[in-house]
Amino acid sequence: MDIDAYDYDLPAELIAQVPANPRSASRLLTWDRTHKTLADRQFTDLPSCLRAGDLLVFNDTRVIPARFYGKRPTGGRVELLLERVLDGTARAHVSLRASKAPQVGEVLTLEGGLSAIVMGRVGEFTEVIFRGGDDPLRLMDAVGHVPLPPYITRPDTEEDRTRYQTVYARAPGAVAAPTAGLHFDEAIFAALRAQGVETAFVTLHVGAGTFRPPRPETLASGHLHAERSEVSPACVEAVSAARARGGRVIAVGTTSVRALESAARSGTLMPFAGDTTLFIQPGYRFQITEGLITNFHLPRSTLLMLVCALAGTEPVMRAYRHAVIYRYRFFSYGDAMLLI
Repeated sequence: MDIDAYDYDLPAELIAQVPANPRSASRLLTWDRTHKTLADRQFTDLPSCLRAGDLLVFNDTRVIPARFYGKRPTGGRVELLLERVLDGTARAHVSLRASKAPQVGEVLTLEGGLSAIVMGRVGEFTEVIFRGGDDPLRLMDAVGHVPLPPYITRPDTEEDRTRYQTVYARAPGAVAAPTAGLHFDEAIFAALRAQGVETAFVTLHVGAGTFRPPRPETLASGHLHAERSEVSPACVEAVSAARARGGRVIAVGTTSVRALESAARSGTLMPFAGDTTLFIQPGYRFQITEGLITNFHLPRSTLLMLVCALAGTEPVMRAYRHAVIYRYRFFSYGDAMLLI
């Protein structure tokens, strides 16, 4: 794979540092593959871009306050980014940053009375056991910081606890938001219902690996880092009903795409619950997804490769160049695209 094909120049000032206010005040760049046309719109125009009978599939994962700051017994600073809580316990896998790697058995003192015992390395992560009060998981939720992406260069605020979260978030477990869903508010949902557009939900808990540039071994293996995913029988039924009535299945976000396509690896969409490592890149044959609502993604990223797999590399990269010229806002808190 030529990773350079997914590169583009982005002025730093186009990286959104704060969300649009209100949520649906963002812009929407639409690409019609049939007519090969781009159009500059507002996100509030989305319902008019869809048809009665279409199905939007959302990822209802909930972002947890997954970043923790603290000190080692030596006084050295440490930062933990939660990757996964293991089976509802206080044992977890984290990405750990410190000037020197902590030793097994070392107790890290974190904010708000929380602490973590280092248990050892597990692949690229460190396993820890959180301690604090009768319910460390509840304390983690209270004292943790919103895990804003590395390209947002300001500290997290209390407002981020609601704005770096979709209005329909339900299942806690993500350390990054499914950002295409951040644009949706109750007014947009009401307009979609009036248009006759149906909705369904999947769950995919986004991991910290979503921000890492693809390594050569990732490109060679054809697999991404594992993320927990669930596609319910209700979602399977909704997709089947949409196809029966001639509606299109449009995923809201790349995470919804991965959940749907992971559950359809056999060629038929089936209920699914488990880890997915599906890496969607140009050449992939989509089983379910016929359209996509997505934010603008990092250059040379696996998420941009997924978008190119759906709509074509040349048209997508042309759309990105258009978005730069016309000063769209990029990445998590930025504007959106609709690809049909």
